[in-house]
Amino acid sequence: MAAGGDGAGSLTREELARYARHLVLPEVGREGQERLKGARVLLVGAGGLGSPAALYLAAAGVGTLGIVDPDVVDVTNLQRQILHGTAGLGAPKVASARSRLHDVNPHVRIETGALRLTSDNALDIVSRFDVVVDGSDNFPTRYLVNDACVLTGKPNVYGSVYRWEGQLAVFATEGGPCYRCLFREPPPPGLIPNCAEAGVFGALPGVIGAAQAMEAIKLILGVGQPMIGRLQIFDALAYRWRELEIRRDPDCPVCGDAPTQTGLIDYEVFCGMEPGQDGAEGGVGHVGAEELDDVLAGSPRPFLLDVREPMEWNTMNLAHMGAVLVPMREVPGRLDEIPRDRPVVVYCHTGVRSLEVAKLLSAEGYGDVRNLDGGIVEVVG
Repeated sequence: MAAGGDGAGSLTREELARYARHLVLPEVGREGQERLKGARVLLVGAGGLGSPAALYLAAAGVGTLGIVDPDVVDVTNLQRQILHGTAGLGAPKVASARSRLHDVNPHVRIETGALRLTSDNALDIVSRFDVVVDGSDNFPTRYLVNDACVLTGKPNVYGSVYRWEGQLAVFATEGGPCYRCLFREPPPPGLIPNCAEAGVFGALPGVIGAAQAMEAIKLILGVGQPMIGRLQIFDALAYRWRELEIRRDPDCPVCGDAPTQTGLIDYEVFCGMEPGQDGAEGGVGHVGAEELDDVLAGSPRPFLLDVREPMEWNTMNLAHMGAVLVPMREVPGRLDEIPRDRPVVVYCHTGVRSLEVAKLLSAEGYGDVRNLDGGIVEVVG
């Protein structure tokens, strides 16, 4: 990981002025601020959650921030990923983050990696930091971060956002629960749409990401009551917080009394997203956006099945091409509405959920089932 910035040490005169509002807090003071300067925090992801978390951790004077993210800045990020701006479009997110954070606080050391956290590198990377802030947006990475934190003994400050709802907790502390204690098994692939498919309210990651920064700082300072053994759920529409108690599971395969998993695994396989798996498996075929018109002109005319949510359908749909909406979660109970005597072409937003539905239909005995590669976004541009 590339590095840059000042690093740890006693506070300079300029830093004493910069952190003046911290220094007067009894829970922080000079000793606490020096503890922050000596701390190392890893941010997994420089997106919606990582953006506010990184900004507040840098502003607070955390001495070293590590950031791993393989993506580049896209225009669709700018509605919520406040670490980046229009001038950074097309640039690696870690480069954009480094520039912005250096401007926020040049005393903070920034270590970056334009890479994806994997089972091959996670233990090495996580072990170099004191606290991990998980801003990832997919289940394989969440389970990977959790397991790496448990195995290296590093606290995992977890956050997630979905449409108008956010979640916050602290996992993998000594004696506390881990992410696996709460979510033993991942959901089936495609069951929960990602942000591109389901959307997310732009300010929501700001609330959760800022809270993640606060939890990380509390852990470093050893003050307050961190979110250990508690999961907070935030409903932005109602502006209401709910809290659930989480207990460590003595039978947890990773942090339990007799763990059965003592190393990292293939998390894509664990989450049912086996690399190399394609739509031809199990009798499911492919349809490209460029050939959809020709396929629909066939005889008998294929049944075009939209498995997104009604809100997504109302935003854009292929009704003019004869599409019929049956949301993914309703498909098993509405098979009688899907004809068996015609080919079936299934689509969603990007092709992930529709592939799972296509496999389901094939397993239910449908003879000619095809998935629309890339989903509706490839059709409408």
